[in-house]
Amino acid sequence: MPIDTIVAEVRQTREALASQFNYDLHAMIQDARERQKTSGRKVVSFPPTRLNEANASQDGLAETDNIRVVIN
Repeated sequence: MPIDTIVAEVRQTREALASQFNYDLHAMIQDARERQKTSGRKVVSFPPTRLNEANASQDGLAETDNIRVVIN
């Protein structure tokens, strides 16, 4: 199977970023938020919404009462 160069690049970048922060997810998120603030780009966020049963069944999820989707 041939190597997908895009997937390989994404994985290499992910590994480099993770090792830069000693694999500390909280530090990586804090850094991303700081870079987001200083990027000058408009940031859009939406309130959490509850999935209805039809949407959840398309995703293969049986339980829908406690599922929330948050886009930050």
